[in-house]
Amino acid sequence: QVQLVESGGGLVQAGGSLRLSCAASGRTFSSYAMGWFRQAPGKERWFVAYISGSGGSTRYVDSVKGRFTISRDNAKNTVYLQMNSLKPEDTAAYYCAAARSLRIAPPQAMSVTGYDYWGQGTQVTVSS
Repeated sequence: QVQLVESGGGLVQAGGSLRLSCAASGRTFSSYAMGWFRQAPGKERWFVAYISGSGGSTRYVDSVKGRFTISRDNAKNTVYLQMNSLKPEDTAAYYCAAARSLRIAPPQAMSVTGYDYWGQGTQVTVSS
């Protein structure tokens, strides 16, 4: 089983930046496609960003394109989400997820059902 631990969340003003990290256990991190999702209270968990096992392929929800960047360092078993130009509507708990595949395609990559392991979440709050 893979354990995922997110960190880097916090309170930030609109227009500010945060970098989230997700540290993964296991020997086969580079074999896992990874995703970031977010969930606001009372709402469904929603796709934010995807990265393939090699880091060569990424996808984003339209609302964060140009502002967020997903990346990974397989030597450190870590995936990152750099969030710039944050908006109040970005406020949510952010979750890291891993799939037991090197790469996954839509719709799996954009759906919670496409992933096998989940972190505990880290809260991001953007003030207006």
